[in-house]
Amino acid sequence: MKCVNPGCGGSYGAEGYCDECGRKAPAGAAGAPSAVGGQPTPSYASTPTTARGGSVRTASRGSRSSRSATRGGLGAGLIDLPRVPLRDPNTAVMADPKVSESRRFCVKCDKPVGRGRDGKPGRPEGFCPNCGTPFSFLPRLGRGDVINDRYELLGALAYGGLGWIYLARDRNVSDTVSDRWVVLKGLINTSDADAMAAAVTERRYLVEIDHPSIVKIHDFVQHPDPKTGVPVGYIVMEYVGGQSLRDMLVSRRETSGERALPLPEVIAYGVEILPALGYLHDRGLLFCDFKPDNVIHAEEQLKLIDLGAVRRADDEVSAVYGTPGYQAPEVAEVGPSVAGDIYTVGRSLAVLSFDFRGFASTYADRLPERSEVPLFGREESYYRLLRRATHIDPDRRFGSAAEMGEQSLGVLREVLCAADGVPRPAVSRQFTPERRAFGTEAGEVGLRAVARDLDPRAVAWALPLPQVDPLDPGAAFLATLTATDPAELIRQLGSPAAPARSAEVALRLVRSRIEAGDLAGAITDLDARATADPFDWRVDWYRGVAALAAGQAGDARVAFDAVYDQVPGEPAARLALAAAIECTGDRDLAARLYERVWRTDRGFISAAFGLARISLGRGDRAGALAALDQVPDSSSHHMAAQVAAVRANLPAQGVPGGANELLAASGRLARLGLDVDRQARLTVEMLEAALAWVAAGNALPPNARLLGHPPTERGLRLGLERAYRTLAQLAADPPTRIQLVDRANAVRPRTLM
Repeated sequence: MKCVNPGCGGSYGAEGYCDECGRKAPAGAAGAPSAVGGQPTPSYASTPTTARGGSVRTASRGSRSSRSATRGGLGAGLIDLPRVPLRDPNTAVMADPKVSESRRFCVKCDKPVGRGRDGKPGRPEGFCPNCGTPFSFLPRLGRGDVINDRYELLGALAYGGLGWIYLARDRNVSDTVSDRWVVLKGLINTSDADAMAAAVTERRYLVEIDHPSIVKIHDFVQHPDPKTGVPVGYIVMEYVGGQSLRDMLVSRRETSGERALPLPEVIAYGVEILPALGYLHDRGLLFCDFKPDNVIHAEEQLKLIDLGAVRRADDEVSAVYGTPGYQAPEVAEVGPSVAGDIYTVGRSLAVLSFDFRGFASTYADRLPERSEVPLFGREESYYRLLRRATHIDPDRRFGSAAEMGEQSLGVLREVLCAADGVPRPAVSRQFTPERRAFGTEAGEVGLRAVARDLDPRAVAWALPLPQVDPLDPGAAFLATLTATDPAELIRQLGSPAAPARSAEVALRLVRSRIEAGDLAGAITDLDARATADPFDWRVDWYRGVAALAAGQAGDARVAFDAVYDQVPGEPAARLALAAAIECTGDRDLAARLYERVWRTDRGFISAAFGLARISLGRGDRAGALAALDQVPDSSSHHMAAQVAAVRANLPAQGVPGGANELLAASGRLARLGLDVDRQARLTVEMLEAALAWVAAGNALPPNARLLGHPPTERGLRLGLERAYRTLAQLAADPPTRIQLVDRANAVRPRTLM
């Protein structure tokens, strides 16, 4: 059925949502979902040539192993997600359980059945006109039926690909005080071999699963079909009475008109549910059909539900179940995999976070262009997260749910910090801290001429380093190295004692070659490493470092941009890219990256100085001072930041300013409490700038004081003379002392004596 919303050319899919605008079909329309309330419509299976645009049934291949990650608390401990109250089971069941005609297909030949003609509704039971197979889309069980002398039915919840889903009361556990509600999931038709096999598979796998974010399977029972008397199997699982993420999205659209959930909430949902997928992957299982409909938010927890599509990674026989718009494009050819599950998570986050019209049609296998989605322009890291998770090449997606969860958490921190300005630092598992801060010349008292351009070579020696993988066979060997001279390290790393096939040893050798100045040798080693593992982002990292060491900022920018694509949640990647971009001259883009890094983690001092340097260069003195003043007093660079702030207020910085700026610089310098030598040097620098400003015809208020001196030319000259003589007394050698005394005499105002 065509979508009824004005201006939309889409049509309603099997789940009752438009494949173009994403809106829910009106009640009673063909394609409208048959479930009422909070339970989602389960996934369905079809053949690759299905006429209804269904999912694909194929053979599968093995997948890469992954390690699960655990996170505390819903919202990853960073935000408070809205609490979704539990739903009264009595309101969850369908008052009139029916299957929409658009979802009625023969279980044998896959042809439409039960369709209306000439304005008359189709029959829910009958025989397929194509092959004669009987069909029935009516619930086999009704209110009050008792299954296995234990489960008393309340009614039907929904109809999905594997049949009707019922709500029941467990009489063995319930009492007069409280009830224990469970969900029974049966088959479409006992003559459907694929459906029967899927149910048996689900029973065998799922009873062993025990994870707080995965629906718990309690039991597997059989009950005679009321019409045929043939035993039918039912899976008994816990009832999760919350609201699916899909229903939350639809509800938000209908109540507020907003077509997306808040981005921090969406990412937090992903962070919370990815460990559950990792748990399955660790046990050789694939979820296959992840989507917002299959995640329930109930009170303060998330649950993966509808596990009918779960299968073993090495299963090449069973049918594959998935949903158009979410299922990875390669599944039709090569089958499901861990990478395929990662893809479904990325697509689900996209659907929840922006108005993703046409996600099951126009954009069924790709994301919209960045220019089409304003969110992508605002949140670059989130865009790169989605782009990697849904990459057309499975090998270029995240290698595990844990890896995606880790990067998602980093992106969540960045998004939250950008919104409220509150830093949320975290220890990275991928990078060390900065080895040293770069671009801090404005805070070094001994430098009279502050550099305005960032030196790429200085950046190369200061950036963080990739962490050593403790599981690498060469990790123990690297821990024994004590030499610091690059040449000696190269000799030791090339010795027979070094593990020959260790990636970490190879990368440490690259780093030593860069530090020794052997850039050609480093590039040769990196080329060999890229051949051995084309997907190791650390190769691009060291390519970027080598390019900076060679002064080739453009090449470094390309390399670090590739790293940012691979680890979008790492501030170190954004910092390196910002520095390379600044060195190429694109200071506005560099400033945006510096700001994101600095807002997230105040441990990256280089980002604060970079933001201040660029702000001051474009005339934004207030922005520069704000960044420098945010360097915490617990930092070893706090004093350097304050010195840079003093200089930022001086007219010599080239930024328009006046009396207020000079007085602010004077007050700031007086409060620093520097040692005598540095105090005298900064005093000279400030009074020289003030003297030049006054000599140009400007004036300070008569009652003002600059470091205790009157704001007149005479007063400033006397102050300068005193500062020069102080430096002369501290000079270590006679020539320097004589030079400083000469300067003091030269600046001294004319007198009669």
